[in-house]
Amino acid sequence: MPVEIRELNIRVSVNQSPAEQDSRGGGGGGGQQGGGGADKDQIIAECVEQIMEIMKNKNER
Repeated sequence: MPVEIRELNIRVSVNQSPAEQDSRGGGGGGGQQGGGGADKDQIIAECVEQIMEIMKNKNER
């Protein structure tokens, strides 16, 4: 008998050790942070939009 997967949830957790944070922030990383903020805001906006679509679809069922 075949099994049908209707929904797949994937959770990812990324942790950065304090040593890695210091090495990135101390060198040439200071100039890159300004441009990274815009990318981060865009990614957050896209994620929120996708979450709203998922919630909308679940409510329609």
